[in-house]
Amino acid sequence: MDYSKILAEEFSIRGEYAQNIINLLDEGNTIPFIARYRKEMHGTLDDQTIRAISERLEYLRSLDKRRDEIRALIGGMEKMTDEIGASLDAAVTLSELEDIYRPFRPKRKTRASVAKEKGLDGLADFILAQEGSDLTAEAEKYLSEEKGVMSTEEAVAGAMDIIAESVSDSAEIRKRLKNIIRLNASLRSAAADPEAESVYANYYDYREPVAKIAGHRVLAIDRGEREGFLKVSVEIEPEKCLRIIYRLMVKCEGELADTVKAAIDDAYSRLLFPSLEREIRNELTDAADEQSIALFAMNLRGLLLQPPVKGKTAIGLDPGYRTGCKLAVVDATGKVLDTAVIYPTHSPAQVQKSKDILLHMIKKYDAEVISIGNGTASKETEMFTADCISGLGGKVSYMVVSEAGASVYSASKLAAEEMPELDLTLRSAVSIARRLQDPLAELVKIEPKAIGVGQYQHDMPQKRLGEALDGVVEDCVNSVGADLNTASPALLSRIAGISKTLSGNIVAYREEHGHFTSRAELKKVSKLGPKAYEQCAGFLRVAESSDPLDNTAVHPESYKAAEALLKLCSYTKDDVRTGALGELKSRVEVQGKETVAESLGIGVPTLDDIITELTKPGRDPRDELPPPLLRSDVLDIKDLKEGMELRGTVRNVIDFGAFVDIGVHQDGLVHISQISSKRIRHPSEVLSVGDVVTVKILSVDEKKGRISLTMKG
Repeated sequence: MDYSKILAEEFSIRGEYAQNIINLLDEGNTIPFIARYRKEMHGTLDDQTIRAISERLEYLRSLDKRRDEIRALIGGMEKMTDEIGASLDAAVTLSELEDIYRPFRPKRKTRASVAKEKGLDGLADFILAQEGSDLTAEAEKYLSEEKGVMSTEEAVAGAMDIIAESVSDSAEIRKRLKNIIRLNASLRSAAADPEAESVYANYYDYREPVAKIAGHRVLAIDRGEREGFLKVSVEIEPEKCLRIIYRLMVKCEGELADTVKAAIDDAYSRLLFPSLEREIRNELTDAADEQSIALFAMNLRGLLLQPPVKGKTAIGLDPGYRTGCKLAVVDATGKVLDTAVIYPTHSPAQVQKSKDILLHMIKKYDAEVISIGNGTASKETEMFTADCISGLGGKVSYMVVSEAGASVYSASKLAAEEMPELDLTLRSAVSIARRLQDPLAELVKIEPKAIGVGQYQHDMPQKRLGEALDGVVEDCVNSVGADLNTASPALLSRIAGISKTLSGNIVAYREEHGHFTSRAELKKVSKLGPKAYEQCAGFLRVAESSDPLDNTAVHPESYKAAEALLKLCSYTKDDVRTGALGELKSRVEVQGKETVAESLGIGVPTLDDIITELTKPGRDPRDELPPPLLRSDVLDIKDLKEGMELRGTVRNVIDFGAFVDIGVHQDGLVHISQISSKRIRHPSEVLSVGDVVTVKILSVDEKKGRISLTMKG
């Protein structure tokens, strides 16, 4: 199989680029490294596309491996033919390969295998040939007391069982019927108990074409079935399928043809359709899983890349009722300064005491922002906070952040190592504060699946979900980069080329020898060899280095080119440090990018990247995004009126819309039909997690706590 040709066609890229990517992956290069530092070799594809190519390549290789295994298995049975070999070569999915292998797969005892043991294969062949005229006379030849064939009726029934199984095992028939079912069938759900109340009531009498049903509805129906509320089936007129099989197998009219039809009818109802129904439902679920995983990954990317609130002392509040609200103060670097427990939902005396403590903390540490977890008692804590800061003249603001995974992190070994002196409940408050200061640096400490920005994530194939989300975290961390001297082990372990062991070794070296003074010093870290250094160096920043290039995303392999570029444009490294390269881009353009790139021995994409990095050393790509929406007051759902215009933050994007935090405890829903005046196929075409948007109130249901929003003008 020519992988590069297939990948080039599927991803609409040049064949040489596809082959280069294959070679780079096979050489052990990481996807972030390939995307960032080998642009000339793949035409500046982004990391998400390269990751998709990598996954597709893995599938194609597993397809070929299974093809060879099946070829060997059939060959070992001495049943390989040119026709079977050609079918194996033509198969483009694992499902097609398994259908070809199906007739040869070892089976448990079946009606057909029993009939074959009785020697009725020949009679089945006679019936299928449809060339004889007397079925009863032919069946009499197979009567055998020894084999237990006592009548012609038994002989014919056994032969029909053999025919039925051959129909069910036919790769050609299965392929054709699957296509018909995909195009014409409906997914049907009905109530297991029509009187039972459940969240699946909308699906108690529901039908939708298999070809059109949305993934989120498939997952909802699947869950309803698992929980015992729904009975689910695939429905299609049997005649649509039977006609296809008749055309393939019935050759004439008469007794033998009628017997073949009867065997086909039995095969369809007893073997073929139940099997295909399972396959079609699995296909629907698999496709829905992939859509949901892709949505989860997109939302996670938006959450991780939310702009940080830099340079501010923050207070984290982990809300709670009975056990109180945990409070932690952290400085601008995330260092814990103080902790406390307050009780803003208890008696008036406790509320006043809590207010005094919070205001004292704000004044003592000059805190400017407060981060509130969105869990239990979040609404009350938000109202309490807004009341506390109302008299501070707008000097302090707050934001409600997702606390998903905070409890998991606070009880983890990593949290215990970072904050051994703190109780695990207070560690959650620290994490909530840091999530506002730097979402990426804090959220990498938590298993991506625990962050909770998808739908039906617990129903997903967990291995596949984990792989996809890990890829997102890796891409996000490397797109931002990390400070070699302050990054946590969790953050370092997500840098390209650095394993958990290596991240531990880096931190151990840092603790023993003090701050790194250059990127090159990384080579002294235990077990960090040349390949790992090549992969990770460009993504690590060393602000303390005497070489300003160490604080940019310029890779060490391009230092000579960067230095030559500076000289060519009459600049020095000191100009990089002082940020005096405002005319660098224009000076290059005067000379011509292609000419300059050729003189430096690099490609134009690499030249563009070097210019960007030299112009903005130490830049954080998140700084170019709109800042997070901080608040100083709070709304109650009772305050909302139809037509009211508000600013809000997108918290979750799902298949049918997006949930937006508008400063009320309940997030409002912008249905997909209300996102844009233009027709869109999915909310993700317009919105991402973390986006700050303007919305209008469409309707409010106080009793159910539902808020409908619109983004249309």
